[in-house]
Amino acid sequence: MTSTAPAPTDTGWPPPPFLAPTPPLVGSDGVRRFHGLTYARTPGYRPCLLDVHVPDARAAVPAVVWIHGGGWLDGDRRYPPPTVPVELLHGAVLGAGLALVCVDYRHSLEAHFPAQLHDVKAAIRYVRRHADAFGIDPERIGAWGESAGGHLAALAGLVRADAHGGALEGREGVRDEDSSVRAVVDWYGVSELVSLLSQSTLPPVPGEPPYPDPVTSLLGGAEEDRLERARVASPVTYAGPTTPPPFLLVHGREDKVVPFGQSELLERALARAGAEVTLRAVEGADHIFLGSAEVPAVVTESVDFLRRRLTA
Repeated sequence: MTSTAPAPTDTGWPPPPFLAPTPPLVGSDGVRRFHGLTYARTPGYRPCLLDVHVPDARAAVPAVVWIHGGGWLDGDRRYPPPTVPVELLHGAVLGAGLALVCVDYRHSLEAHFPAQLHDVKAAIRYVRRHADAFGIDPERIGAWGESAGGHLAALAGLVRADAHGGALEGREGVRDEDSSVRAVVDWYGVSELVSLLSQSTLPPVPGEPPYPDPVTSLLGGAEEDRLERARVASPVTYAGPTTPPPFLLVHGREDKVVPFGQSELLERALARAGAEVTLRAVEGADHIFLGSAEVPAVVTESVDFLRRRLTA
């Protein structure tokens, strides 16, 4: 790969959180790749980074914001779950004529909720601000996440900028752009956290040190405040009064980490709000679709859903 232009001149310290993207690397396939762009900075935390992959096209293309999982405690924008090869995910999105934006966000032991949602919204605003430089249509952006990322993708689709007096929008990065999305794919994400407070959502791993509880680590705060914090962090809380964007929910029927019923709850809430919503059960699949041979088909269905909703 070769760069198409020289790197920009150093602007000094501290750099603004909304610096324009550096020139991309262009592959032999014509795909333009912008790696490690800082979309937001928060004092005391690592910079929030994203990658943008844009297919060769003559006009601006729709974009899909990919949000990784990891129990809000772990994960990396560069890697899908181990059941989904990078080449499969990236190839399916780019092959459908869509740009792929992969985002990192602060983990829950760095900062409690709503920091993770603030970061996702900041990433969407950053992409809109620099859509021309990327070759992305700012009016056609969707969100797609798995597990913890599915939860955040659902919130990105449902939480309006004025929710809770604007407290869930955040002030990180670019502030004067819209953070809404036109379609959401949520793979086995949590939709209602209140019922999970009394459960252990991850089984212990023999021989390993105890893993922090994902839900209480995400929520933080005093124990007596957690019920309300869990309600605020639950996507079902925001399914109305305005009509949500189209949703595709995909969940393994035998998921032992995030129960299948979590997606059923969100499906019912979205249907009551008048949204277009489809729940796709993956029979025999555990979390991250373990035990299923349907992963390629699920990826294809998810990309086709986003392509049709974002190009309509």
